[in-house]
Amino acid sequence: MRQDKPTVDVKLLELLACPLTKGPLTWDAEKQELVSRLARLAYPVRDGIPVMLPSEARSIDADDDALRPGTK
Repeated sequence: MRQDKPTVDVKLLELLACPLTKGPLTWDAEKQELVSRLARLAYPVRDGIPVMLPSEARSIDADDDALRPGTK
């Protein structure tokens, strides 16, 4: 049996926003995170549930692929 990584529903992604900037989020399937480029934060998705708490988010530096335009 093949086990794929969970994905985020496109409709859910359209509804979610960064709790700090209220800006859009992008899905990083490789790292299983929702990325806020404006806040430079990556929110984890655990068991298919987005954890939208800034205290749980990972800071992203400028060199991270998730911040480059046109990626993810």
